Amino acid sequence: MNLAANLTATAARDGARPALALGDDELSYSELDAAGARVAGMLRARGLRPGDRVGVMLPNVSQFAMAYYGVLRMGGIVVPMNPLLKPREVEHYVSDSGAALVLDDPAALPGDSEPDFAVAERDGDDTAVILYTSGTTGKPKGAELTHANLARNARVMRELISVEATDVILGALPLFHSFGQTCGLNTAVATGACLALIPRFLPGDVLELIERRRVTVFEGVPTMYAALLNADDRDRYDTASLRVCVSGGAALPLEILHGFETAFGCVVLEGYGLSETSPVASFNRPQLRKTGSIGTPVDGVEMRLLDPTPEGVGEIAIRGHNVMKGYWRNADATRTAIDGDGWFRSGDLARIDEDGCYFIVDRKKELIIRGGYNVYPREIEEILYEHPAVREAAVIGIPHPDLGEEVGAAVALKAGADAGEADVREFVRSQVAAYKYPRRVWFVDELPKGPTGKILKRAIEVPVEAAT
Repeated sequence: MNLAANLTATAARDGARPALALGDDELSYSELDAAGARVAGMLRARGLRPGDRVGVMLPNVSQFAMAYYGVLRMGGIVVPMNPLLKPREVEHYVSDSGAALVLDDPAALPGDSEPDFAVAERDGDDTAVILYTSGTTGKPKGAELTHANLARNARVMRELISVEATDVILGALPLFHSFGQTCGLNTAVATGACLALIPRFLPGDVLELIERRRVTVFEGVPTMYAALLNADDRDRYDTASLRVCVSGGAALPLEILHGFETAFGCVVLEGYGLSETSPVASFNRPQLRKTGSIGTPVDGVEMRLLDPTPEGVGEIAIRGHNVMKGYWRNADATRTAIDGDGWFRSGDLARIDEDGCYFIVDRKKELIIRGGYNVYPREIEEILYEHPAVREAAVIGIPHPDLGEEVGAAVALKAGADAGEADVREFVRSQVAAYKYPRRVWFVDELPKGPTGKILKRAIEVPVEAAT
């Protein structure tokens, strides 16, 4: 059940096909397989054994895949790390995981090491990757994803969007994150498709890559879709090769979804998942697609709502082959997250319609309670994105001495657009109940984002005038 067997099988079948493309360079599946074998040989020569943890701290370059499959090949456990981490953060990842080594130098990997083509035997339930969560409530916890978790999730993704060996998947999502790792790298390798890498997301560079490499599958988070849609030079590039686009990581505003589909002539399918679920848990199918929905549970996965309100809103719980083994060396956190029947609590609030499609309402922890009334930030953000001047928006709760929380909105405007606080406030006020609209509105050049491009609400700074 070693996940690395997907690479060896594809190399044996389609060794000459391009596995990775970066700039003008290509790496075939035979070359990637040999490079992974050299990494495995180097690790074994240094005394590492199956079950040892190895940090992989590399950007979206070919060497990430070499290191990833090389560690798995020798039976090790990959600990993916954002190369932008600060020393204090690196120390936590290394000490918590007990990593014996960190691979962080593309130029030195794998060198002229003697290749070891053997693939270590691993059980499906053996840990393959320890993926650290974002740590919104303290230090990041390591989600243990097994070989079976990741192999099955890649297969599910391949079937959902009908990936073939002739496809070219754009690799803009960070490979150290579950979305890019499973839906990009592992899905491409299991299929024999080409992953066209781009180390940094810049709209013009992405559009040029789509045209040059004839990209057929684009996978991104909502801010990427918004950036491509609002790119000034969008019409300069031929993007007709796009067959399907996948959005995840956060809710995709309907205004962005419809605008992107119209501009690019390509269907966008939304999915849902978390690091702890490998990540894909639900997905829209072409035959049952509802805009604004995260679709229905994928094959072999169950979802249900816990503690639903009278309005039918409850917390999503997930059970199935995609749910992590647990949090690395953290039994208490594991028991809190996964009950005795295997249900994982997601922390996301949703409702279900008559067809069984799930609609995310918001994060449980981002719910704003204003004077006893529930305000779901996503509902307000959807309206803000409809404003013709708004490029990005995030709604957060601001402490209030009488109401408990007040509704605040941080807004980034489109280039050349002009709008005032009162204009934005009244735009929302005209469309929602009086307790919902943001009394506090302020403008920013950019909203803070994480490594995948997801807006980080916890990092939004509230101006003094907006907080009083």
